[in-house]
Amino acid sequence: MKKRVLTTIIAFSLAPSAFAQDKPKPFTMEGELGFISTTGNTETTSINAGITAHQELEMWSNDYLIEGLYKEETVEGDDGEDVEFTSAQKFFASAQGNYKLDNPDNRLFGFASFEDDRLSNFNYQATLALGWNQKVLQNERHTLEYSIGPGYSFVETQDGEDQDSVIVRASTAYTWLISDTSKFTQTLSTEVGSENTKSRAESALTAVITGNLSMRLSFKMDHNSDVAENRDNLDTETAVSLVYNFF
Repeated sequence: MKKRVLTTIIAFSLAPSAFAQDKPKPFTMEGELGFISTTGNTETTSINAGITAHQELEMWSNDYLIEGLYKEETVEGDDGEDVEFTSAQKFFASAQGNYKLDNPDNRLFGFASFEDDRLSNFNYQATLALGWNQKVLQNERHTLEYSIGPGYSFVETQDGEDQDSVIVRASTAYTWLISDTSKFTQTLSTEVGSENTKSRAESALTAVITGNLSMRLSFKMDHNSDVAENRDNLDTETAVSLVYNFF
């Protein structure tokens, strides 16, 4: 069954309350933690957590991401007994280092990721890639960069079958500072291989409500081209988040 997860998240962010900055900080980090519990005919417990960080050095520009999702449900079975089952259990981590050349907008990148989604078609999916990164747009309101290069994918299905393959990885990241208190971000990546093509996308709108408190609306998609007959190709996640900015 296709997973569509709607969560309300209280997030804690080590980032300034206003998005516009005169000078980029050498290190920024955002962390979020959400919890939902429902009772009644269906009892559910949902936990969503994540950390994102960016590091800007003289010769390097680095990005890090860790996120996880867990959801447990309790329903009444045909015999009247409560039945507990896990409807979502996912962990994803990635890191990309961009080495700046003479023109700092031109870089060489190295990328690594690991995903463990217990209810997907795969036991795990891991990726290593190297290649070219370029920042093609940067002004007061807009930034856009892309990466492209060869790599290798390490994959094991739920049946224990290895689907390792050479891949080509491409990604883009776009940020639009709509105002000093609101921004839109869009990320997209795809890993094209002979066994499977894996794609991820996230659209997010963040707005400061008052002081250090912001609201974030996001929509994520995970797509795999080659899955078993009883699995869906596309998983989606929608979240409305409250973000608190410490400083």
